[in-house]
Amino acid sequence: MTDSLPLRYHYGLPSWNRRWAFGSHDICFMNRGFGIFFTLGQVLPTHRSAYSPYGGVAQPTVTQAIRLLSKGPFPADPHEAAPERQYWSLQNVCVDPFSDLPLAYTTMGSDSYLAPSAYACNSYSWIHIFPEGKVHQAPQKTMRYFKWGVARLILEASECPDVVPIWLEGNDQIMPENRQFPRFLPRPFNKISVTFGQKADTEAVFGDLRRRWQELKKKAEKSSPGTKDLPLGVLNDELLHGHEAVELRKECTKRVRDLVLEVRRSRGLPDEDPKNGLVETWLREGPKREGKMNDGSWVRDV
Repeated sequence: MTDSLPLRYHYGLPSWNRRWAFGSHDICFMNRGFGIFFTLGQVLPTHRSAYSPYGGVAQPTVTQAIRLLSKGPFPADPHEAAPERQYWSLQNVCVDPFSDLPLAYTTMGSDSYLAPSAYACNSYSWIHIFPEGKVHQAPQKTMRYFKWGVARLILEASECPDVVPIWLEGNDQIMPENRQFPRFLPRPFNKISVTFGQKADTEAVFGDLRRRWQELKKKAEKSSPGTKDLPLGVLNDELLHGHEAVELRKECTKRVRDLVLEVRRSRGLPDEDPKNGLVETWLREGPKREGKMNDGSWVRDV
């Protein structure tokens, strides 16, 4: 998707004209070399609950993303890597000789990454997110349910970020999941299309949800006064796991998915079964996480 942007968005411009994205910690940050490569590409280390106990919508990387969408700078939670890991090694530990470690944050208590939201120049950044969180190649080009992290970005940023839905097609032809040897090579003579939808009217689509979120925060602050002092992107248990908060995230995520469905429809594709947007639908697939599913789709964790 980034490759579809003009070159002027990649070179010689301040970082607020570039984008940040989420990358799986167990893949993109599995060693020092990968970590450096993806960090330079402005990828944030993200833990997936299926592979790490540090995953979920409350992880520190989501906090960083919320702050990047807001007006900074934001002080980082001072954190140093364990002394035995503060050297050049295969482990991906961010120790920048030109910056103070108090500008770092940790994703699991034993690692350190420079916090991009600690720099004012990163205010109001772009965040590119794939809310399905998986490679999903379906015969009818349907989508899986969207994960709730996207709702936190919209509800909790200091101002409602612009939301631009995007539809990608053709990856299943370039790199089909059922491909044989050599799997690592793209299949030539196929095309990928990237369709950008209209920027959403955020007040019309998300305004009421953000107001409900603010009311929920005020109620939480009243019942737990310490909540009022929490920094942006940090929530207490009630705001993370309470019924009202969860339902609000579900509704926000559904509206994001509806925006993407509009772009899908513009490609001439028929409306999909509304059940595809429900997590309960995909639970029927059972514990199988990857490979060919019951509906004929191919799934792979990314």
